[in-house]
Amino acid sequence: MTYWFHNIIYLIRVSNIAGFDAQNTIFTDRQKNFMKNPFIPRELPLEDINWPGLIGLIAEASAALARYDGLLESIPDSEVLLSPLMTQEAVLSSKIEGTITTLEEVLEFEVDPDITRGKEADIKEVLNYRRALFMAKDELKERPCCLNLIKDVQYILLEGVRGKNKSRGDFRRTQNWIGKPGTPIEQATYIPPPADRLSDVLSNWERYYHHDEKERLVQLAIIHAQFEMIHPFLDGNGRIGRILIPIFLYDRRLLNSPVFYISAYFEARRDEYYSRLLAISESNDWDGWIAYFLKAIIEQAKMNIQKVKSIKQLNDEMRIKISSVTHSRFSVQTSESLFHQPVFTSTSFIANSRIPKPSAARMLKCLVDEGIISEASPSRGRKPARYVFPQLLRIIQND
Repeated sequence: MTYWFHNIIYLIRVSNIAGFDAQNTIFTDRQKNFMKNPFIPRELPLEDINWPGLIGLIAEASAALARYDGLLESIPDSEVLLSPLMTQEAVLSSKIEGTITTLEEVLEFEVDPDITRGKEADIKEVLNYRRALFMAKDELKERPCCLNLIKDVQYILLEGVRGKNKSRGDFRRTQNWIGKPGTPIEQATYIPPPADRLSDVLSNWERYYHHDEKERLVQLAIIHAQFEMIHPFLDGNGRIGRILIPIFLYDRRLLNSPVFYISAYFEARRDEYYSRLLAISESNDWDGWIAYFLKAIIEQAKMNIQKVKSIKQLNDEMRIKISSVTHSRFSVQTSESLFHQPVFTSTSFIANSRIPKPSAARMLKCLVDEGIISEASPSRGRKPARYVFPQLLRIIQND
């Protein structure tokens, strides 16, 4: 869910969101007097965008995104090299929704679920986000982006986590609303369109997704905001809205891979993110929202460029250093494994690198002795030792 408040000082769990069956609920006259009306989003495309006022931001955002894409193209197997960065995006996007976990905990869970006992639910939400993004990318090779694909994304997003019983994989058939935990509808901050209007507004949204807009990044800003205002699901709307950003960039060939990480910007400026969205429904301030979104693209592209450059530089350094200190024919495989999985066990290292067990043991000992990796926990009985590649984690988590 996305929660739009002018002054947010807390995280809201989806379990606290109020909902009711519009067909079976009768409101008193008093309730009706205090209720906001459900908001019906404007039909797209918008005819009153202030294009001249946005041209500078459009040019800067397009240039920043192009530089980022050029950098990605220069990196062989960039999705593999940057996979931990994609996991960090999933962590931050889920954090906006109230999920509390860290990148290191997610990576630990993947190699040994017992380490993160008690955090499984939050971690699974993060992993679902990442899996949903990968699924959408693969599906776009076979079919265009459509409402059924969006439902498939939401189905994966809620698999085995909170919200799994809230019409998972289907658009809502009841009214939902947004407000403080436990808030009745008459005190809601925002009320999305009624369920019986979803078909029309979603069809219009889908048509606009494929519309030939003047500027693609402006189109993306509108697509994201309109989806959040429609709020078509009972759960997962916020995360799906953010997944749509790299998916659109990839689908429209603005990026050659859907690896654009914007949640760090939204998380750091959460109050403005919500207030800009709310201003669309309250005062039709689309230009304010579009300008905010373009600034997010600019700043996040710069941050992404710096992180990718740092990861690439570290990768180049490690290839040389690991070869120098190990004098092993397995040095390249070792480096690739560290960047793909910076938190790992000796067992997972052998599986990922495909290095024979005796050689892998020697490599790991050498890497620890040289300070390249750290031993987070020693082996105990059948439990393998766990290691961390701290330099990479520091780059990724430096927001």
